[in-house]
Amino acid sequence: MDLEERVAELERRMAELESAPAAPAPAPAAGEGDFWALDALKARHPVSDDADGAVLFTGAVRVPTGHRYEWQYGLLTESVFEGDWSDAAESFAALGNPVRLRLLREILGGLRTAADLAALEDIGTTGQIYHHLRQLTGAGWLHSAERGRYEVPAGRVVPLLVVLTAARPVA
Repeated sequence: MDLEERVAELERRMAELESAPAAPAPAPAAGEGDFWALDALKARHPVSDDADGAVLFTGAVRVPTGHRYEWQYGLLTESVFEGDWSDAAESFAALGNPVRLRLLREILGGLRTAADLAALEDIGTTGQIYHHLRQLTGAGWLHSAERGRYEVPAGRVVPLLVVLTAARPVA
């Protein structure tokens, strides 16, 4: 086979490959479908006439600073309904302000001091920033790692991202 024939054969094979329908994705292994987390939760805490099931949130994330966090938390549905939901009001209220949400985002992105945060545009005065930092700290969304330096506690990173995810419109 000369060079022209070899090239023609390769072109024919390429055209054949490109026009062939894509192979279907392999079926997910047991426990790896679209609802793998839900399936695992239901296996542990089924919903039935005798059991109310459970709620679970979990995450394994890397934030813009490169830090990694893994977190999982769950409660039996009965516990959620027996609890006083008004206990969550302060935590939700602290997140109910666009400036506070931006502060949390910037802190997760690496800005740690009020001075760093004050340098941002449209964030407010230093006094306003300290007010927001106090509200977030009081609700447990922030803590002062050392004097004047703030961070989102490790145990709050994934919950914060879960709340933000839950607040988005469902597609």
